Amino acid sequence: MKAIIYEEFGGEIKVKDVPYPELNDESVIIKVMATGICRSDWHGWMGHDKDIVLPHVPGHELAGIVEETGKLVSNFKKGDRVTLPFVCGCGHCHECHTGNQQVCENQFQPGFTAWGSFAEYVAIDYADLNLVKIPDAMSFETAASLGCRFVTSFRAIVKQGALAPGEWVAVHGCGGVGLSAIMIAEAMGAKVIAVDISDEKLDFAKTVGAHEVVNAQTTPDVVNAIKSITDGGAHVSVDALGSKATCHNSISCLRIRGRHVQVGLMAGTESSPEIPMGKVIAHELEIKGSHGMQAYEYPSMLNMIESGKLQPQKLIGKTINLEKGVEVLKNLNHFKGTGVTVINDFS
Repeated sequence: MKAIIYEEFGGEIKVKDVPYPELNDESVIIKVMATGICRSDWHGWMGHDKDIVLPHVPGHELAGIVEETGKLVSNFKKGDRVTLPFVCGCGHCHECHTGNQQVCENQFQPGFTAWGSFAEYVAIDYADLNLVKIPDAMSFETAASLGCRFVTSFRAIVKQGALAPGEWVAVHGCGGVGLSAIMIAEAMGAKVIAVDISDEKLDFAKTVGAHEVVNAQTTPDVVNAIKSITDGGAHVSVDALGSKATCHNSISCLRIRGRHVQVGLMAGTESSPEIPMGKVIAHELEIKGSHGMQAYEYPSMLNMIESGKLQPQKLIGKTINLEKGVEVLKNLNHFKGTGVTVINDFS
């Protein structure tokens, strides 16, 4: 089968024929119909993820059709249309037993702990626990775009941020994660400020729910700008990029007893940001991370999508073939466009 593969971190990426995946008792093999390209895939290629064993096939945002099932799989069958979270639980550890598969102690991550979905077929372990059936009316491209960015943002806004209608939300970074957070926060009844260094991305953010925008490149003081707009600071602030600057600004722009949610990965030279801990203490701020979403939490999100309250399809920037995915992956850290790029042609 065809797949995107690399044999050294930061090295050559190419499309080549690789072996068909192996099926085990608790796994399924999925024919990949669509897979999103995410900045996390770029981090993996750069060697920032220590779980990756070379050579490696990346890709973790996917939707497709079940091709084969292991003998212990009972909830899914050949032909089912499915997607899954980018973090899959094992079903046996303490975190899985308490319903927190998104931080499973033995987690399976396609595209990181195992070969991923930039391929014609992919094997998914612990299938009964982690697969999610997708509505017949939902396209594979839309379902794939949910896999990492959208579901992580959904849980970040709804669960970790505990957002209430009428609150102010600041979203730092208007890539796929940030745009998802903006759409979800607006759908929850919040007032949303989008922050980015690109006017193009900020203009797009307005079309998916941002009420106010701040260009961090041309605004002398982002924190004061947000505090001015919100009359005291954001109730919830999300770092959707993952840099020292956006993390610091996200915490600093909060009002008293505000909540910061870290969604963007802090990797490489950006992994140890300065946190204004004095302000955290004095203002009783909350700092939380958000790492994906459990499969059993999908129905509430899918219901909002089916009702039209959420429209993640608007976040798809373009669809491409597998060959073009190579260049997109290489350049993700300097991505200039808007929206999510999805591979949907594996020929």
